[in-house]
Amino acid sequence: MDRRIAVCFAILTLIMIVSTSAAFQIDELVSKKHIITTKSPFSTALETLQKQINYTFQRIDLLRRAMTHASFSEENNRALSILGTSIIETSVSYRYLLNDMDISSKTLNRVIAEACNVESSCAVDGMRLGLHKIVRVSHNTNSTTPAIVCGAFRAIFAAVALDSGKSDDASKVFWNVHTRTGEMAAAF
Repeated sequence: MDRRIAVCFAILTLIMIVSTSAAFQIDELVSKKHIITTKSPFSTALETLQKQINYTFQRIDLLRRAMTHASFSEENNRALSILGTSIIETSVSYRYLLNDMDISSKTLNRVIAEACNVESSCAVDGMRLGLHKIVRVSHNTNSTTPAIVCGAFRAIFAAVALDSGKSDDASKVFWNVHTRTGEMAAAF
C-alpha cells in the first residue's frame, strides 16, 4: 500500500512539475508575442493618419507606399502622386462646376492650381496632417520640403482610390481633409 502511495505521490509531483513548466512556457510565449506585435513608430503613425483622414485601408501597403519618397526606396509614391493630382483636379472641378456652371475656365483653372500647387494648399494641408513627420525619406533629404509633403499628400488620395476601387471615395477623403484644414471651407 505504501508503494502505491509513493507512486501516486511521484505521479502527482511529476504532473505539478510539468504543469508549472508549461505555465512558464506559456508566459514566455505570451511575452514574446507581445514583443513581436509591438508596432514600429511608422506603423503607429500610419494608424494615426488613417484616423485623421477618416479612412481605414484594407491594403495598408498602399498607404505605406504613399508615405515613401523616392529618395527612400524604389517602391515610392511618385506614380501615386500623379494619380492623386488627377483625383484632386477632378474633384475640385466637379465641385466648383456643380456649384456654378457659369464659372470661367480661368477661375476654375486658378482654383484647381491652388488646390494642387506645391506652395499653396497642397503642402499646407499635408503639413497640417503632419505628413512631414510620417513620410519616409533618405537621411539627407528634408521631409519638410513643400514638394515632398505635397507629393505624399497627393499620393494619399490615389492610395484611397486604389484601396477602395472608387475615385469617389478618394474625392470624399480629399474634401474631408481639405475643408477641415480650412483652405477652401469658406467657399462652400
